[in-house]
Amino acid sequence: MLDSHAGVLPRFTRKQRQQMTDVCFATCSSMPAERKRSENMDEKEVCSFSNKEKEKDRDSDRRPTPARDKAKDEAKMSGKKDSGKEEKRKRMEEEKKKKEEKERKKKEEEKQKAEEEQRKKEEDEKRHQEEQERKLQEEEAKRQREEEAALLKEKEEGHQLYQEAWERHQCRKELRSKNQNAQEGRPEEAFFSRLDSSLKKNTAFVKKLRTLTEQQRDSLSNDFASLNLSKYIGEAVSSVVEAKLKISDVGCAVHLCSLFHQRYAEFAPLLLQAWKKHFEARKEDKTPNVSKLRTDLRFIAELTIVGLFTDKEGLSLIYEQLKNIIGTDRETHTHVSVVISFCKHCGDDIAGLVPRKVKLAAEKFGLAFPPSEIISTEKQQPFQNLLREYFTSLTKHLKKDHRELQNIERQNRRILHSKGELSEDRHKQYEEFATSYQKLLANTQSLADLLDENMPELPQDKTVQEEHGPGIDIFTPGKPGEYDLEGGIWEDEDARNFYENLVDLKAFVPAILFKDNEKSNQSKDKDDAKEVREGKDSASTTEELELELEALDITDEPLELEGPDETENEELAKKLLDEQEQEDEEANTGSHLKLIVDAFIQQLPNCVNRDLIDKAAMDFCMNMNTKSNRRKLVRALFTVPRQRLDLLPFYSRLVATLHPCMSDVAEDLCSMLKGDFRFHIRKKDQINIETKNKTVRFIGELAKFKMFSKTDTLHCLKMLLSDFTHHHIEMACTLLETSGRFLFRSPDSHLRTSVLLEQMMRKKQAQHLDARYVTMVENAYYYCNPPPMEKTVKKKRPPLQEYIRKLLYKDLSKVTTEKVLRQMRKLSWQDPEVKNYLICCMVNIWNVKYNSIHCVANLLAGLVAYQEDVGIHVVDGILEDIRLGMEVNQPKFNQRRISSAKFLGELYNYRMVESAVIFRTLFSFISFGVNQDGTPSLSDPPEHLFRIRLVCTLLDTCGQYFDRGSSKRKLDCFLIYFQRYIWWKKSLDVWSKDHPFPIDIDYMISDTLELLRPKMRLSCSLEEATKQVTDLEREVLVKLGMAMERDGRSSTMGAAEVLDEEDDDGDDDEEGEVETEEQSGNESEMNEHEEDEGSENEEEEREEEEEENTDYLTDSNKENETDEENNEVTIRGGGLKHVACAEDEDFIQALDKMMLENLQQRSGEAVKVHQLDVAIPLQLKIQLKKGVSGQACMAEGDSDSDTMPFVMLTRKGNKQQYKILNVPLSSHLAANHFNQQQAEQEERMRMKKLTLDINERQEQEDYQEMMQSLAQRPAPANTNRERRPRYQHPKGAPNADLIFKTGGRRR
Repeated sequence: MLDSHAGVLPRFTRKQRQQMTDVCFATCSSMPAERKRSENMDEKEVCSFSNKEKEKDRDSDRRPTPARDKAKDEAKMSGKKDSGKEEKRKRMEEEKKKKEEKERKKKEEEKQKAEEEQRKKEEDEKRHQEEQERKLQEEEAKRQREEEAALLKEKEEGHQLYQEAWERHQCRKELRSKNQNAQEGRPEEAFFSRLDSSLKKNTAFVKKLRTLTEQQRDSLSNDFASLNLSKYIGEAVSSVVEAKLKISDVGCAVHLCSLFHQRYAEFAPLLLQAWKKHFEARKEDKTPNVSKLRTDLRFIAELTIVGLFTDKEGLSLIYEQLKNIIGTDRETHTHVSVVISFCKHCGDDIAGLVPRKVKLAAEKFGLAFPPSEIISTEKQQPFQNLLREYFTSLTKHLKKDHRELQNIERQNRRILHSKGELSEDRHKQYEEFATSYQKLLANTQSLADLLDENMPELPQDKTVQEEHGPGIDIFTPGKPGEYDLEGGIWEDEDARNFYENLVDLKAFVPAILFKDNEKSNQSKDKDDAKEVREGKDSASTTEELELELEALDITDEPLELEGPDETENEELAKKLLDEQEQEDEEANTGSHLKLIVDAFIQQLPNCVNRDLIDKAAMDFCMNMNTKSNRRKLVRALFTVPRQRLDLLPFYSRLVATLHPCMSDVAEDLCSMLKGDFRFHIRKKDQINIETKNKTVRFIGELAKFKMFSKTDTLHCLKMLLSDFTHHHIEMACTLLETSGRFLFRSPDSHLRTSVLLEQMMRKKQAQHLDARYVTMVENAYYYCNPPPMEKTVKKKRPPLQEYIRKLLYKDLSKVTTEKVLRQMRKLSWQDPEVKNYLICCMVNIWNVKYNSIHCVANLLAGLVAYQEDVGIHVVDGILEDIRLGMEVNQPKFNQRRISSAKFLGELYNYRMVESAVIFRTLFSFISFGVNQDGTPSLSDPPEHLFRIRLVCTLLDTCGQYFDRGSSKRKLDCFLIYFQRYIWWKKSLDVWSKDHPFPIDIDYMISDTLELLRPKMRLSCSLEEATKQVTDLEREVLVKLGMAMERDGRSSTMGAAEVLDEEDDDGDDDEEGEVETEEQSGNESEMNEHEEDEGSENEEEEREEEEEENTDYLTDSNKENETDEENNEVTIRGGGLKHVACAEDEDFIQALDKMMLENLQQRSGEAVKVHQLDVAIPLQLKIQLKKGVSGQACMAEGDSDSDTMPFVMLTRKGNKQQYKILNVPLSSHLAANHFNQQQAEQEERMRMKKLTLDINERQEQEDYQEMMQSLAQRPAPANTNRERRPRYQHPKGAPNADLIFKTGGRRR
């Protein structure tokens, strides 16, 4: 069957042909990348496809396919192929359109969003502007309303004055006309007969006249109209004159007198005679009644104005009385209120006065006040002169009192600044005088307004505040909050919360638990009130206080301790002993509460934060609040270990928290601390300083919680200052460091604390204290009263600049370098302002922490990969700053210059600059502005050694990498010039025996040179260093064949330039050296900087660095060659030249192979540490000793043979052989060994001396403790010392041995 179908093509169904066309189309249209699939995958697909085709062929083998169908199928396949390409093209166009549509929508959305943000921003700005305008309008409207209201009020007052003045004027004028025409209108005799003449009513009316008031005007007028008082005129006159009237009642009295005058003709003469008698009788009165005098003067003035008295009689009487009042009151001015009342009510008509208020109202509002027409101007003039004379005397009195008040204030301030406190009498005296002065000032102002006179100038004493600085206004109490120094009482907010925000136990604890405390507080309040009253009664006199005004002397006598305090301490000790007995009884009973309290007290030292101590306070108040437990708690707090000073603030907070519920805890603890403090003051010993400091520190902490009164705290400080020696100095400083700031900044204790602080500083100046004590005193003083500092105005920067500074100066560290780099890359580098600011921040490297400078170099190295120009600008800025520092040369820029030098070295380490830049900078340090002839230079004065420090800093940073190739030779060359610069500095005249060359500079130089070239031979003098420089220059010039041209020419940079030229020929050799040396695995050089970035490719990175340096050196050499060509210098070739050949390459390959095999063999071996000191055999030691002694004997005869014996160890086979070598002492080996032996011997002697001193000090301390314990042990008291012992006859038989002093037989 297979043979019959061998030459026939296989027949496929339509479905199979469709599949084949799809496969062909997919194969033709596949990408080139898809054609590169592996052959195995193609074979598998072909095999699977052929198998499927065979299976389908078997099914469709029976149906033959005609040729027409085959042509149709081919046409369909080509059509489908074209349609597939069109579909693909359409699909790609649709995708492209979709992407464009999507981008367009995205741009539109961003544009809309930007427009919305801009619109929102504009709306916010507009709203903000509108709000500001509205606020301004509201403020302006409010101000206008206030002005209108004030103007309206002033206008109303002016109209009211105008109306009152016209009403008063009309009333007086009418009444005057009636009284002057009273004679014509008086009734006849028949009129009186119709009136009531009864005795009862008339006498009752006369009695009413003695107590008449304004309210009785109508009733008295009605009674007067119905009574016939013809026979009672005298009694009525005496009643009116003797009546006790008020100012408001004068109008009613004048009205009644006018009624009397209009009906009875004899009333006015009798009234005038009665007033004269009354005034005559008052002249003899030494202390007249001011109120009666004021009403009487106005009364007669009103009677004169209304015409009851004639002008001559009335005005003469008024003038006489007014003159008497003013004449007797020219000094004291106690009757000024009488004069003011007269001027206010009658001055317009009697004296023609126009008050300033009336004049201003008339001018401002155009009001026409009534003129003074009742009395003529000639009659008014004497009154005006008299009143103005009185006003003049009053102003003189006011000025005198003003000066006196200022003197009193000045004295009080002096007392406050010297004593720190003001007595009650002096304060009371000042308050009384100030009150009288204010009253006098107010009266003077009133009289000046009434007389239309100007007030006198009262100068203020401005020197008071300038002399004494910022103080507390003790004369205006009730304003303590206005006094606040910079920073406040507390150091920070946490301290304020700790000392002020206490837990309110009364809010959590039931009131039944602290019921006893309220009773005790009530009794104590009564006792305190009694003490205050007694204290006021026993106040000192003013003369004694004036004597105490003197400043405190430095040689103060030690303060005597108060007796009542000792009795209080004894009582407290008795209470504690009784409590101890009670506790012993409780211990015997084994109460459960005692175990709880003991556990609580044991846990107290563990309460080392605020939450724990507050919890402990609440726990004690809830569960252990008994009298004995409170005593036990006080004793536990008092006996805090002297080493645990950290517990004192928390224990004080515990006491302050418990104080509202149990005040006796604070009182007992303060009493015990006072007693302990007095004990240490009396003792005056120089031991137990820790205990003393603990006591005063505890007092200071309690004072900050206001448990220990400020007065007692300052008294303790005063006691310490009275004997300001030894331990008292430390105690005073400890007390001030604990609570001095609190006391100095508290308003009620500021002045007294400042006085004590000044006294302490005066004693420090007067006494010759130890330097340690001086430092302690100054620290304590400036902690309490820091010197004034100018407030630095912080520069405001945009948020982006602040963020850049935060990243560079705060966040950047060894760990966060990658994070900061990512943030830096996100900045808008297209903005030149941002880029320039970042470059400026990096150039200002002195703002970065010194230990983080290498992180900035690392950051810059990572940033240069994305922003190349940043690195160039930063390097240029650093080089410019280094050059500027050398030109300016001001010491204030020293730290800045050190940071710049270190940053330049770190930039080299991170491959940001080449080695030629480093060496050019190094040579500029020792050559720029330096005059080698010895003449002084402003750029590098003789006494300035800072350039040496710059060189050492730069070499310490990057010098360790100059260890191969041309950089090594350059560094060797520079170190020779550097030594010459150092010795030139040392040889200058500024250094002498009295002012030697700084030893720290020597140490710094030696450390740097030892790090870079430990085996380098150092110069010992300037001549030797100069000779080395000359030899180096000559050697280089000889190598280049220029000895004849440049024989007499030598410069600092000459050898370096020539060395660059020489390196042009040696670059090829250098590359081979680098490759060879890199294989040796010198890993110690890259440890510091490769730790930051990872040390995976150390060898490759080092090779790249050397290649870059080599390339740069080649370029620099070319530049130097061109420069020398311009200078017309011909270079003659000299020496052997290297010719490359194949043997060299074979040799290098063989050498590399050998080195690699050696490294692989040695990598598995264990590293052995070389033993520095090998043990010498015993017999050889004996020989060495004999040899040394023999040499010592020979040295006496021949001093030139100075040698040191050494033992050389050799190995021959398996045996060790020892040989003795005599090495001369001039060699480095012998000299170093000898110096090492000397140093070890000195160290052993020093340790021996320290050990002996420690033992001696321990024995001395043990002896002092023993003597102290013996001294503190109480001697046994013999109560029967004065009593003769009574003889008691022994019972039983007499003892013969006792009588005859013989030893009996012992049993």
